[in-house]
Amino acid sequence: MAISMYRASVPVFRHYLAALRGVLGKAEAQALSTRIDPAVLLAARLAPNMFPLTRQVQIAADFAKSAPARLAGQEPPSYPDSEQSFAELYARIDRTLGFLDTLPAARIDGQEQRQIEIKVGGQPVTFEGLPYLLDYALPNFFFHASTAYAILRHNGIDLGKGDFLGRR
Repeated sequence: MAISMYRASVPVFRHYLAALRGVLGKAEAQALSTRIDPAVLLAARLAPNMFPLTRQVQIAADFAKSAPARLAGQEPPSYPDSEQSFAELYARIDRTLGFLDTLPAARIDGQEQRQIEIKVGGQPVTFEGLPYLLDYALPNFFFHASTAYAILRHNGIDLGKGDFLGRR
């Protein structure tokens, strides 16, 4: 049985973006209960040359909205990268989840060969739809979502694999 492009994208992004929202919620709650300044977690990094937590979440949300939009043949919505609190990160995730709800399967299914041009490192790169989703968008989304999880785990937030995977 073949899997649809829609099924391989929108529900996957929705599920793991919601799980990331849950991870952030646990982090905020633990920070507040242990009197850790939430700003410390939001600025935390795994390494000095890596993006902080806030940027990891922004990028994960960007991949979650951009990939299905491009597969559907539309311009992805643009959000300013101005979040400075957990509440603002929740709002970005919620806005992204809301956008995903507007994308019908009929616009994404069958787009395996759609030509998608994006800039990577400032240079134009062209993908066909299926390799764009499977080899570029999903791996990047999961990289940033798992890095956000790892930053929080590294900083002592009580998280487990189930938090990252989300509840089914």
